[in-house]
Amino acid sequence: MSFSTDAKNELSRVNPESKTLDMAELSALIRLAGSIQLSGNMQISLKISTELNSIARKVFKMLKNHFNINTSITVNKNQMLKKNNSYILTVTPEMGASKLLVDLGILENERSFFPRNDIPNSIVSEPEHAHAYIRGAFLGGGSINDPEKNYHMEFVTNNEDYSYELCDLINSMGFNSKIVIRKNNYVVYLKESEQISDLLAIIGATNAMFAFQNTIIAKEVRNNVNRIVNCETANLSKTVDAAVRQVESILIIQKTIGISKLPENLQELAILRLEHEDKSLKELGEMLNPPLGKSGVNHRFKNIEKIADKYRDEVSLEDLF
Repeated sequence: MSFSTDAKNELSRVNPESKTLDMAELSALIRLAGSIQLSGNMQISLKISTELNSIARKVFKMLKNHFNINTSITVNKNQMLKKNNSYILTVTPEMGASKLLVDLGILENERSFFPRNDIPNSIVSEPEHAHAYIRGAFLGGGSINDPEKNYHMEFVTNNEDYSYELCDLINSMGFNSKIVIRKNNYVVYLKESEQISDLLAIIGATNAMFAFQNTIIAKEVRNNVNRIVNCETANLSKTVDAAVRQVESILIIQKTIGISKLPENLQELAILRLEHEDKSLKELGEMLNPPLGKSGVNHRFKNIEKIADKYRDEVSLEDLF
């Protein structure tokens, strides 16, 4: 299962056992996953569609417990490869679809046919109700990417005004969600890992939040290790290149004027380098008598290279090795 599916299954098990909290959650869930249909005599029916059986069962339970609506769940089997089945709950006019939509703040009144563009304050008047509303929005039209790939959480809506209402509600909790248009939808999204983690916690997806944070930590550890390895590899490459250049300069001097013509302090270092081609500047400095620091060793090698440069054109590389 995907990370998003795991999070939704976890949220489907959240049971606040409060009608007002369930109403807030159901209001958002139906707003994003429901569709209003007109039948004969301009009567309204409601269909709620989801790809997860756990969400369908939760909606069924809330409708039965709080609205005395006994609906049924039908399964639409998708014959296309890699496509999930869809679970559909239908609330008919006889079951009270219009009244349900009014009670949930989706329709203005029972004679309305089009959803309101706002989120009624009566539905999200308290912080815990707002949290339940966001939980319902995620169950109805939300998703979250696998944090191993990238950090992205979103809520897909089909109404521009409503998308701004949802975005404002999320941001009223201290977040920084934004809106992007995708095809005919308005998508409210979060990109920052810390904010996604915090929002998962707020809506009750504690296990998903911990899994999300663990993945972030693991990725940071891997990235730090990779940076260290890359840095050490780069430093090692520089050390090897420098050692090759130093040996080459010393061999040029040896082939032309002879190492014995060098000043005594340079002679000692040149001989050490030929004997220990794999040693670092620090290690060579510790072998000198008296010992010399890394910068001092580097300075002496620069003097050796300057002397070698005077004779570099007189010797071919094939003669050196």
